[in-house]
Amino acid sequence: MKSFHVLSLVTLLAVASGNALASSPTDVTRYDTRLPQSDRPAGGARCVVSASPELVKAVVQDYGHYAGYIKPFEKSRVVGKSGDKTDVYLEVPILKGAAKIWAVVRFDPPKKIGDTEVITGNMIKGNVKQMHGVWKLRRTPDNDTELKFEFLIVPNVPVPDSLLSSEARGAAFKAVSGLKGEALKRAAGT
Repeated sequence: MKSFHVLSLVTLLAVASGNALASSPTDVTRYDTRLPQSDRPAGGARCVVSASPELVKAVVQDYGHYAGYIKPFEKSRVVGKSGDKTDVYLEVPILKGAAKIWAVVRFDPPKKIGDTEVITGNMIKGNVKQMHGVWKLRRTPDNDTELKFEFLIVPNVPVPDSLLSSEARGAAFKAVSGLKGEALKRAAGT
């Protein structure tokens, strides 16, 4: 039974990150990183978006519509507010819909750190052990936006660090690619 759960988790991570179907835009790069919430490896992705930081931030904070432009999210909806923080329910189907990974993630308001705006999301409940994400936006000299997303997911079953970092990079890639596409559509007025 335990091997089935590990196999299911590996499948879940591959589907959630989109690695099985990913076609790489050449301008989105993946990288390894660590987040302060865990000693487990995280992954990141970055690109430059030909849109203002204000527009890109509006897309980042449009949490209730993530399922429309970040695949493979099936559901994304705002489920509450706690002061200036936003709680968002996120769901990804796995195993051809037979199971789902889900989490309620609390997003903090943007915080300025140097020349970068940072928006952090931390899981407050879900069916994985940990989930954390950090959006980073910085204005470029051309008035475009350098966009980064750093992501950590730790399942409830043992998984090697090498798999965690690979899948986190893939998930960050899908998030950055989807958000970039939506920002460019909005910038073009379509």
